[in-house]
Amino acid sequence: MKNTPRCRDALMELLAKGTPHRQDGYTLVAVDGVDGSGKTTFAADFARALEGQGHSVVVIHADDFLNLREVRHRRGRDSPEGFWRDSYDYESLVRDVLIPFGPHGDGLFRRASSDHVLDVKVDLQLTAAPRGTTCIVEGMFLHRQELAGYWDHSLFLKVPFAQTAQRMAIRDGTAPDPTHPSMRRYFQGQLMYFAAASPWRQATVVVDNSDSA
Repeated sequence: MKNTPRCRDALMELLAKGTPHRQDGYTLVAVDGVDGSGKTTFAADFARALEGQGHSVVVIHADDFLNLREVRHRRGRDSPEGFWRDSYDYESLVRDVLIPFGPHGDGLFRRASSDHVLDVKVDLQLTAAPRGTTCIVEGMFLHRQELAGYWDHSLFLKVPFAQTAQRMAIRDGTAPDPTHPSMRRYFQGQLMYFAAASPWRQATVVVDNSDSA
């Protein structure tokens, strides 16, 4: 079948129907993938499909829980290990999102711990989510050991590095070749994640997102 927006909608509806839902509590869903795999757009479409089935949905962006640059770059600005180990403030993500939406959570959450553009910490007020809410967290490294046990359901977006680098080049102006020296931090850092976590094996569902249609 030729790829069309209707195919995309059908996929989202299928994925939404296959997602567990706690009516008397909260459901945590991960949308994982490398940089440039289309996580943000995918999560938004997925959320709309869940809402279309009558669910309350909160979408959290892991990039709103980045460490400040002094932490992210402490192993060196170009360090792949730094990208893999130091990018995210997992303590805040767990405290402010994963525990509140966990099996014993109260639904009181914060949407961010930092503003990565201004490179400052933020202290947002708590927001209350009604019981029955599904929380989608989209970002990188979501199947790493510290986080893997929190998810009720998870998706890994599979896209070749050659393609994600092209997408990043359009979005960020970076080199379109993943093997370019300037991309070493990201490409090698993701390979470290793959070696440590094999996210495609841990995910509930693996989605080929090479063609966003």
